[in-house]
Amino acid sequence: MIEFTRAAYDAVVDHAVRGGDAEVCGVLAGERLDEDAGGGGDGDFANDARDRSLVTEIRPTENAAETPETRYRIDPEEAVAVVESLESDGYEVVGFYHSHPAGPARPSGMDVARATWVGYSYAICALDGHPFVGSWRWRGEESGFDRETVAIRSE
Repeated sequence: MIEFTRAAYDAVVDHAVRGGDAEVCGVLAGERLDEDAGGGGDGDFANDARDRSLVTEIRPTENAAETPETRYRIDPEEAVAVVESLESDGYEVVGFYHSHPAGPARPSGMDVARATWVGYSYAICALDGHPFVGSWRWRGEESGFDRETVAIRSE
């Protein structure tokens, strides 16, 4: 399960909307509440009971993909700088986000091919209709993504 503060959720949606036809991306930060990080599952909210995160902060990044209309890529040097900045501000990295301007709110084949942070959330904001944020936890190449519950914490 990934839980967002209302402000963090709205910031992801706002960034996605401002991106227009291009995918946007960034880092999700807050607190990992995992009882047992990693693990495997059956792909259907399998580990929500023990894999939990709270997103209280987001850090937008530049989309360095050659075709930002259909792909996203966070420059590795920028990613390191953002992670170091978040950690120095007292946050934990809990995952990443990007948008799918034409939907859907689920990982594409390219998203699966480029996922690398095992046990972390990959949130996707779809803009085909009413903006919606879905999230998946990366389990590694063998297991792929597990869909996770997205909740909004009232502040």
